[in-house]
Amino acid sequence: MPNTKKGKKESKESKGSKVSNAVKVDEQVAYGAEPGAGSGSAADTGSGVMSDAERARDEVGLDFPRAWVEFADPADDEQVFRCDLTWLTSRWTCIFGSGCQGIQAGRADDGCCTLGAHFSDEDDEQRVAGHVARLTPELWQFHDEGARRGWTQFDEDGEKQTRRFEGSCIFQNRPGFAGGAGCSLHILALKEGREPLETKPDVCWQLPIRRTYDWIDRPDDTRVLQVSIGEYDRRGWGPGGHDLHWWCTSATSAHGAGEPVYVSYRAELTELMGKEAYDVLVGLCEQRLASLLPMAPHPADPAERA
Repeated sequence: MPNTKKGKKESKESKGSKVSNAVKVDEQVAYGAEPGAGSGSAADTGSGVMSDAERARDEVGLDFPRAWVEFADPADDEQVFRCDLTWLTSRWTCIFGSGCQGIQAGRADDGCCTLGAHFSDEDDEQRVAGHVARLTPELWQFHDEGARRGWTQFDEDGEKQTRRFEGSCIFQNRPGFAGGAGCSLHILALKEGREPLETKPDVCWQLPIRRTYDWIDRPDDTRVLQVSIGEYDRRGWGPGGHDLHWWCTSATSAHGAGEPVYVSYRAELTELMGKEAYDVLVGLCEQRLASLLPMAPHPADPAERA
């Protein structure tokens, strides 16, 4: 079921990811096992690890024009969606295992799994626990370690998260593991023909989509919940986001996928918005792409770099 209604009980932003100035992650991700189809593969960059100068050139920055659209939620007359068409029609793709530089220097193979994942609530933890119980040693590299000593821990603020083991999330299979590198929960979903959003913690499957909430008081004394759907850029992580080693959403090496984000993230957006609202979004995105001169394209997309 779509979980947009959570916004009526939560704060302005859905339970999401943050990084402090010390790059401490409060809500971290654990991305999938399959390399993306972006333009910046390991073959393009030799070893796949960029120099400092290459990484600086790879990201286009944060402040560029964006095209937003707002529409009423067809399933809820107390809710409106505000969607970033610049991001949703961009050609971003996850390039984990295929040129990803990682959020921490020297740990490119981690992607954004270095610091583990917090749970959005108890239901999220319990749902994940049910899937963890089905993981086997063939799918999860650290199955025995997790079974012996557990797969959760408390951070310095007393909040529960997936356990870090040997420098990264315990569910992350390292390169060379026979069952596949990447998130073992993601691998489980693919093996069972599920969407990874069913097996992974909420924050893991939502990123790099950012959903925020704001109550809007209108001049006619009506009030609506505005749900914004956009790009989880460095600012989305909090002040420490600027200190991440590398971040993919504005990286040119992660743009170049065959399908725009609103298509490749169909399942995730449908879960975040509901099917009726997602269908409206699809129509608006298609109209934008059909335009001869779409306003405010994403500067990291290949056409903008030509």
